[in-house]
Amino acid sequence: MQRRTYLTAGLGIATASTGCLTSVLGGGDGNETVLGPQADQQHDSSALPYPAHGQTLPEFAVPDPLSGEVVASDDVDGTVLVTAFFASCPVECVRLIGQLAGVQQGTVDRGIDDDVTFLAITFDPERDDAETLREYGQRMNVDMDAGNWRFLRPESAARAEAVVDETLGITFDRLGAGESERLPGYDFRHLSLTFLRNPDGTVERAYRTDRPDHERVLSDVETVVEATT
Repeated sequence: MQRRTYLTAGLGIATASTGCLTSVLGGGDGNETVLGPQADQQHDSSALPYPAHGQTLPEFAVPDPLSGEVVASDDVDGTVLVTAFFASCPVECVRLIGQLAGVQQGTVDRGIDDDVTFLAITFDPERDDAETLREYGQRMNVDMDAGNWRFLRPESAARAEAVVDETLGITFDRLGAGESERLPGYDFRHLSLTFLRNPDGTVERAYRTDRPDHERVLSDVETVVEATT
C-alpha cells in the first residue's frame, strides 16, 4: 500500500465567496464551487494527497452504529462536513469535534440545520462502539437530537484505513504499546482534516487543522447553503 505523507496541521482558515456557483480554475476537477480558492492552501489542489478546493469528494459508505443504517455519502443531500477522529484521543480530536459541535449549534440557531449534515468517521472501530460514540457525543456537546450529526464506524480496522486514509486522505498510523506516552494500549498519530462538501459533491474547503474556527466554518457553510438552496 502506498502511504500518503503526513502534512503539518494547524493552518488557519480563510474564506471567500462569490454568492453563486463558479467554475474552478487550476487544480480542480473542472467542478463548480461557491467559495473562491482557499487562501491558506499553499499548493494546487491536484498536488495535495487529499481532496481539496474544486475537487470531487470521493464517495464512501460506512455504518452508523447509533441508527443501524449504512450511510452512503452520495446519498446525503445538501451541504456536508466530513471529518475523522477517535474517541480516546486526548487532545487533537477533542478540539476538532468541539469546534464542529459549535458549527452544528450554529446551523440550528440560524435555521439551516436541515440543509447541513455532519459525518464524523472513527478510525478506531475496535474501541469506538455504539455506546462509546453515544457517550462521546454527549461529552462533546453534540446535539444528536438535531438529526444532522452522524457518527460513522467502519466494520474493521482495515475498512477504516481504506475509507479514512486511502479514500479521503486523512492519514493515520496506529502506535503500539511503548510508542506513545499519551494512552495505554495503543494510540494514533493522525492528520486533522475536515472537508466542506457542496450539494454537487465538490470540496469547497479542506480545513487542515485540529482547531477550525467554528464561526468562520459556519460562515462558509451558510454561504454554501444560501447559494445552493
